Amino acid sequence: MQCPEYTTLQVANILFVGNKITKETVLRAELDFREGDTLSATTLGKRLEANRRRLFNLQLFHQVLVQAVCRNGELTVLYSVQERWYLFPVPIFSLADRNFRSWLDRPDRWQRVDYGLHLVRRNFRGRNEQLLGNLQLGFNRKYELFYEAPGYGRRRRIGFGAGFSYYRSRALDYATVQDKLVNLRQEEGFPIERQYGSLGLRWRRTVQHLTALDVAYHRERISDSVLYYNPRYYLHGPRREYVEVSLTSTLNQRNTFAYPLTGQYAQVGLSYRTFLTGGTPDILTLRGRYARYIALGGPFYYSVGAQAQVRLARAVSYADNRALGYETLVRGYDAYVIDGRHFGLLQQGVTYQLLDVGRLRIQGLRTAKFNTIPLVFYLNTFADIGYVRQPTLWPTNRLANRLLASSGVALHLVTYYDWVFTLEYARTREQQGGFFFRTQFPI
Repeated sequence: MQCPEYTTLQVANILFVGNKITKETVLRAELDFREGDTLSATTLGKRLEANRRRLFNLQLFHQVLVQAVCRNGELTVLYSVQERWYLFPVPIFSLADRNFRSWLDRPDRWQRVDYGLHLVRRNFRGRNEQLLGNLQLGFNRKYELFYEAPGYGRRRRIGFGAGFSYYRSRALDYATVQDKLVNLRQEEGFPIERQYGSLGLRWRRTVQHLTALDVAYHRERISDSVLYYNPRYYLHGPRREYVEVSLTSTLNQRNTFAYPLTGQYAQVGLSYRTFLTGGTPDILTLRGRYARYIALGGPFYYSVGAQAQVRLARAVSYADNRALGYETLVRGYDAYVIDGRHFGLLQQGVTYQLLDVGRLRIQGLRTAKFNTIPLVFYLNTFADIGYVRQPTLWPTNRLANRLLASSGVALHLVTYYDWVFTLEYARTREQQGGFFFRTQFPI
């Protein structure tokens, strides 16, 4: 683009090509400029690139390119997109445990397998809506249907979400002993049954900033056997019902959402759970997360992230007394869980781009949605520190109320459709080490 005699440029046209399914209103809603706006010539390149990344981070396209043409002080901007495949019927074959290490430790591991069909329809109607359904049989039974619309209208500011889930399992982790889950398996009947329905509103400025308000009704039941072994699993009795209201705000300014190298991420969530069954105190939970990604120069990158939870209630059941080792963990402590109301976690790492293979083309496949596979390998070193605060400590559990720490090395593979595969070796401060496999970016 050449317009050296102009310090400001007026946007005359914004064009999109390649969006055969995606509606143009979805793309225009992500841009921070419109036809008729005046842009500074000195910052034009950065402005166009920032908007290109917004479109790419919709995670609807394999790639997004931008071109600009200037004529007599007027600017024509062209965004070229390559759409992905949006319908994914994925067979379910998963382990009925928290992670591979926990599954491997079970003597009946091959009976603890789930199978079925997971169906996702992304970019439904070309409006970036999502339909998700689960039909899961085997060890655990799950029937789910969810709908998510990030935004309606020309500006796509207000969206909607709804879902229903029914779940039951032949096994339940009913207690924590020596910082490991104790499992109960029933050959007849199901020790746990859960169902819930949810409705929510979404307020969305762009793909980088989303606030969600959700209201959900839950009904849960455990068997008499679970109640016998742990009378405080639900505090009072084998059944409970509750309504949970949650508010979550997310600011995602990372360069790419799947495997970020630069930028920042922040999320704050507040939830209030009120029980409809008598005698159970309400629970207020506050969660926060922040991560920063910095380019160090050349192929080196640094990332640091912090997470924390504060849970307030007069009393908390065993089912709600969860901290590290479930959804969030100190790497290397995969075989353990640490129960508690409050926790803090600090993670950091240095990443080196080891090899960028580029895009491998698969011969025989005509569709561009699948016939090119990007492959990038990263080498990573990391260190984690975590702490769980538990007012009343079970005598055999030792990891709460003490500092947890680990370090290690990892090999990361990033490929298409936002898949990230991680092979790690981690060693804890207790001098326990092992290899661990994950399928997401850890920070």
